[in-house]
Order: sequence, then C-alpha cells, then structure tokens
Amino acid sequence: MKLLPLSVFLGLATLFAGCTTMTTKHSSRPPVKLGVEVLFEKRLDLIRGKHVGLITNPTGLDSKLDSIIVKFRACSDTKLVALYGPEHGVRGNAQAGEFVAFYFDEHFKLPVFSLYGQTHKPPPDMMTNIDEYMRTFDTKHEGKQVERGMMDSVDVMVFDLQDVGTRVYTYIATMANAMEAAANAGLPFIVLDRPNPINGLTMEGPILEYPQFSSFIGHYPIPLRHGMTTGELAQFINAKFLGGKAKLTVVPMENWTRAEWFDETSLPWTLPSPNLPTLDSATVYPGQVILEGSNLSEGRGTTKPFELFGAPWIDGFVLAKKLNELNLPGVKFREVYFTPTFSKFSGTNCGGCQLYVTDREQYNSVNTTLHILTEIKKLYGDKLELHKSYFDHVMGTASVREAFDRGEPVEKIVANFQTGLKEFANMREPYLLYH
Repeated sequence: MKLLPLSVFLGLATLFAGCTTMTTKHSSRPPVKLGVEVLFEKRLDLIRGKHVGLITNPTGLDSKLDSIIVKFRACSDTKLVALYGPEHGVRGNAQAGEFVAFYFDEHFKLPVFSLYGQTHKPPPDMMTNIDEYMRTFDTKHEGKQVERGMMDSVDVMVFDLQDVGTRVYTYIATMANAMEAAANAGLPFIVLDRPNPINGLTMEGPILEYPQFSSFIGHYPIPLRHGMTTGELAQFINAKFLGGKAKLTVVPMENWTRAEWFDETSLPWTLPSPNLPTLDSATVYPGQVILEGSNLSEGRGTTKPFELFGAPWIDGFVLAKKLNELNLPGVKFREVYFTPTFSKFSGTNCGGCQLYVTDREQYNSVNTTLHILTEIKKLYGDKLELHKSYFDHVMGTASVREAFDRGEPVEKIVANFQTGLKEFANMREPYLLYH
C-alpha cells in the first residue's frame, strides 16, 4: 500500500479541521431558553414571597429535563402550595377524555386539582364507549373551570404547558378558563412561554365561528393551525375575549424564532399528551385530528397515532394508490394494516395508510386530510360517516362538512379559508412576541 506524503496528510487534516470549524460556527447560535428558565434566572421578582398555584404536566421541564415542580420546591424565594392538571393530568397518566379527579400527590405532598372534569363526573358506563363519550365531554365547558375554593391559599397562578400549535387541543381552553378565574379572584397570572413545535409562521384551516362553535376543543376564533405560542395566545385571548381582564405577565423565551420547528431548538421533546408521542405526530395533527369527527380510526391505540388511519372496510393497497396518484405536496402514503389496542375498532384489524411527510414546508395538513376523506368517500361511499356535531366543532364551522356533502372539490373548500386566514394574521400581529 502506498502511503500519502506528509504534506498531503497535513493538507487533508487542515481541510477537515476547517470543516469542523464551519460546523461549530453554524451551530454556535445561542440555545433557546424557555420561559421557565428565564423566570428562575431573571424574573424571580414575579414570584418572590408568593404562594404559587402551578398549572403544569410532564411537559413542565427545562432544557436539562428538570421538572418545574422540583424547581419551585427547591426555590427558597417562593412557596408552591397547589398543583392543577389539564386533560391527562399533572403526571400525564390519564388517557384522552378520561375523567381526572382531585387527589393529594404522595411525592410532592401537594393537593392536585383537576381542570378536566373536577365537578363533572362521567357516567358509570363511560369506558364501554369512550369515543362517543369523548365527543360529548370534550366539547363541554362544564367541570373544567378553576373554582374559587381551589385558589384559597394562592397569591399567584403560573401556567407552564407545552401546546402543539393546533386549535383542537384542550390546554388553551384550560389556560383561558384559569386566566378568567384568576382575574375574578384578583390574582396575577403568569404564562411561561414555550415554542410552537410546528413553527410560528404557518397557518391553516378555517377560523372557528365564534361563539356558535366554541367548545373546550376550540374556544376562540382562531384557525386550526394557528402559528402562535402559548404566551402569544394568552395575550390575544386576554385582550380580545375575556370579560374580566387578567393581570397577565408572559415570560417570553429567549432566542426562539418563528420559523423554527421544535427539532431545530435543541430542546428535549416530551410527549405533550399520550397520543402525540413525536414531532412527526404533531406535524400531521392539525389535519388528521379532523378524522376524530368521522368513523375512521385516526390511529389512537397504535404506536403511530395520527400518522396511521383507516377502518376494517378499507383496502390499504387501493387507498394508498389513489392518494399517491394525487401527488399532494410534501406527503406520501404507504398501505398499512393495524389493530388498535383501544379507541375506535379496538381489537379489530384495520386497513388504511401511513402518512409520511416528505417536505414539511410544502405539506399542508388540512388540505391533505380533506383529500383523504374525499378519496375514501369515492371508494367506499356511505361506509364513511361524519359525526355531524363533533366534526363541525373540530372544524369550527359547519361549512366544510356541508361543502364536502355537496361534493365540492377540496381546492375550492381550502380556497375559502384564505380570507379568514389573512384577517387573522392581521388580528394576531399586535400580540406576537417573536420574529
């Protein structure tokens, strides 16, 4: 074997060293600092000497995966006196739609108040048809408020939850209800901001028609994919919709930009809820959540919720072929067969597809899911059913279902969203915190 001359070797070493230097320079951008980190590093004045009530869940972590609950308990400047859990609970141990009761946490030695069903007990046979129950319970506001007695020992309320960037998600309604309760009680309300995981630029879908279609899965007139952070939404809601204005303080992140997706932040991903295990599932969720308003499985009870979809009467090969022939931007489909362990078609083999996002900047989730429904209707006719009331509450309007029933093309349906999206973009502008 012929050895390289020393001069060539040194030249290559210099070249590789230069490449390493360029990579390091490219990645030297300051890391995203979460609102929770800014609070404890720079804004202790907001909580110093106060008794704190904390609304959080397993996403309440800093960039080092340290729990906000532990951070509060270790802070001598303040006292954590109560925890409040959204849907799925403070520990994330409740499934979607599952009633969560009050309890006393054995580890933290704190009362844990539920903001998802505290006073609205489910019927005894709830678990026999959890999907039907969810469609009723999820849309109701009853039993999901912070009652005055829950805040008796509290001086300030703090909210730290990771949202997913989609209107159909109960955490924003939980925040709004808590803000209103704090306003009525004269308590300050602090929101510790976190990234919109699917970026803060893109908006999709219809604007919810308010108040006709207001519910716990979509409280205010915002699009299906809203492109805002929790803190921005808090400012928007407080200014536009709350009767009693909260004494609101948003602790912004540092170094986050609107164009960033979660995997570009270097922050650790934590499941925001049991059925959004990955950024991939969150990416498709704005559109695929529409399937919850139908008799199709949206993949709950599988390892790929919202990426898988289907029904026992669907031929996955045929459906994948039809969908791929549409050449929808940024997405491909693969035939699959899956058996959900719970939720729709539990224990029954379903045919369908797995959705692969190949270019997330080009992919339009709402447009894609409406095409999925259209092709399934063409192939299987009346076997596809839409749950009228729930479908309309998910969409925030009856007009999409009505257009679908008339057989209007998806392109026309989606085009009708554009005026509302432009108006919303202007309306939200004063409340944006990041460029």
